[in-house]
Amino acid sequence: MASTAAPPLGIPVVYLVDDESVVRDALAWLLRSRRLLSEGFGHAEAFEAFLATRDLTAWPDAPSCLLLDVRMPGTSGLVLFERLVERGLTTALPVIFLTGHGDVPTAVAAVKRGAFDFVEKPFSDNALVDRVVQALEVSGQAIVRRRARLAVQRALAELTDREREVMERVVAGLANKLIADALDISVRTVEVHRARLFEKMNVRSAVELANLLREQAP
Repeated sequence: MASTAAPPLGIPVVYLVDDESVVRDALAWLLRSRRLLSEGFGHAEAFEAFLATRDLTAWPDAPSCLLLDVRMPGTSGLVLFERLVERGLTTALPVIFLTGHGDVPTAVAAVKRGAFDFVEKPFSDNALVDRVVQALEVSGQAIVRRRARLAVQRALAELTDREREVMERVVAGLANKLIADALDISVRTVEVHRARLFEKMNVRSAVELANLLREQAP
């Protein structure tokens, strides 16, 4: 049954991908000063190896964001970002680029492609952490929406074929008598299927059901 009680989101995590260890250490210290956990990676390949150990259909499962250096040896930050976009990860994992002055036009273009923001080095500590906090809030909202979609999908999978037939007609606005006539069953049987349908989908009315399905439409 779909549930309106969402489980807790978990402890926020900030992922740091920068080839300079001194930058990663400084960022980790800065985030700790604001009671934020972080995990650092020295290059894009290391972060991709980390992703390979995750179930990306349900990751991240806690508010997260990625602080990503634009220029790195090997796979650049921009290439990694494009791969994250292709995998649909940047909605729940907002990306904040860390850029040098010469990279600003490139970073602006990345923001247009869906990056959350860019911060130019040397950056203001407070301004950066403020943006990280905002990115984590956006991530949390995305995770809540994803969980809601999955809950609806699970509830739909529990419906019988007859309950689906009733649901289609309920959402279309048909009265029980018309549904009974269309399916060649009794009104009482429609009422039973309708009640079970509403229980499984955790709704109380046809309007609520229709709105729920509309919200989950791609």
